[in-house]
Amino acid sequence: MTPPPIGANSAAARDIAAVLHPYTDLQDHLQKGPMVISHGKGVRVWDDAGKEYIESVAGLWCASLGFDNERLVEAATQQMRRLPFYHAFTAKSHEPMIELAEMLIARAPMPVSKVFFANSGSEANDSAIKMVWYFNNALGRPQKKKIIGRIKGYHGITLASASLTGLPANHRSFDVPLTGFLHTLTPHHYHGAEPGESEADFATRLAEELDRLIIAEGPETVAAMWAEPIMGAGGVIVPPETYFPKIQAVLKKHDVLLVADEVICGFHRTGNPWGSQSLSIQPDILTCAKALSASFLPISAVMVSERVFQGLAQESHKIGTFGHGFTYSGHPVPAAVAVETLKIYDDLQIGAHVARVGAHFQKSLRARFADHPLVGEVRGMGLIAAMELVADKATHRNFDPAAKVGPRLLKAMEEAGVIGRAVANDSLCFSPPLIITEAEIDEMLDRVGVAMAALCDTLRKERIALVD
Repeated sequence: MTPPPIGANSAAARDIAAVLHPYTDLQDHLQKGPMVISHGKGVRVWDDAGKEYIESVAGLWCASLGFDNERLVEAATQQMRRLPFYHAFTAKSHEPMIELAEMLIARAPMPVSKVFFANSGSEANDSAIKMVWYFNNALGRPQKKKIIGRIKGYHGITLASASLTGLPANHRSFDVPLTGFLHTLTPHHYHGAEPGESEADFATRLAEELDRLIIAEGPETVAAMWAEPIMGAGGVIVPPETYFPKIQAVLKKHDVLLVADEVICGFHRTGNPWGSQSLSIQPDILTCAKALSASFLPISAVMVSERVFQGLAQESHKIGTFGHGFTYSGHPVPAAVAVETLKIYDDLQIGAHVARVGAHFQKSLRARFADHPLVGEVRGMGLIAAMELVADKATHRNFDPAAKVGPRLLKAMEEAGVIGRAVANDSLCFSPPLIITEAEIDEMLDRVGVAMAALCDTLRKERIALVD
């Protein structure tokens, strides 16, 4: 698709002149410019030329209630009139923060003692890393500080959370990972299993590899492991059966904390209130963001067990303060919006809705695309999924990244009226707003089908793939 001419005073031209975009080829952007989104309603957004799109990834896995909701607008407006800002430093508090913490503790998938608030998933994970270190200092274990992530895991982009993330683009030229961050294998049976290896046997091998890693590093030096229930930015990777029970046994043996990163999976995305419930996880710490406020305003949370909190409390008393926090930790306006978001989930019975439409989505996605000559694997759970494009279905061989097959599909999808996201190994991700209907799912997949046909024509003409 050739981009339209960019007028000198258009929003696109102004963007090129002023904005530095995340996750963008900055040099390329100077020539092509942005897609400028002007407004949204339900699961749809419109660009500034009036073209309509179904948002198949809810923005960045996050617009759980779509792109308009008057109850959330009213919650923000009322709170801004009542108390537009206050902080949580030095034992100050306010009602929205208190109520939200109580609601999260009541909804948690494990026993939770306290909730700390931040402004993004990256900040939540960064804060949890610092808490783990602080906790071990409190216990007199100053060497127990190493953190384990997973190859292809995603936990954010601050210096610490980017070090924990296991994606090359988040490391190259940023001088991360920092010292003390380790990475274990990706739990992806499709690419990682040996010939004839069952999911259960693959999970056993992954747990054994984790055990060897901890022993090699020294259990007295390893503090915690981070894990998304379903890996998001790494390609919507659903772990093999028995995976989490087996790795949790290893972590427990070595007294290594488990942190569940629920930034994407939390709040019904997987068909349960938490991904931890869908994947049999009992974490010591849980981080969440995105759907916490339906992404109407920035807010995130770190939920800690009583054991962890007691360590934090002990050390803060020794020092005289818990020297961590953000100006906007528990900001009253995002907190009020998050409270209302959780109430809306309850009122809409969003869990039952996701269970129903999620089953339709998973079945329809596989029925339409699992046998497609370009699709190697369709995977997912609830309202999160991916279909991975491959050059060879028999060997699971991916396309050469230089062919830019995933980006080409995204362009074809935009032509067809769908905004999508392609990540590692040309995996097309789906994470639509939780309010999506079965009819909208069908319409979305119809449009993706049109885009797939267009992609096949292009690849066939360029002899990049043989498509029967």
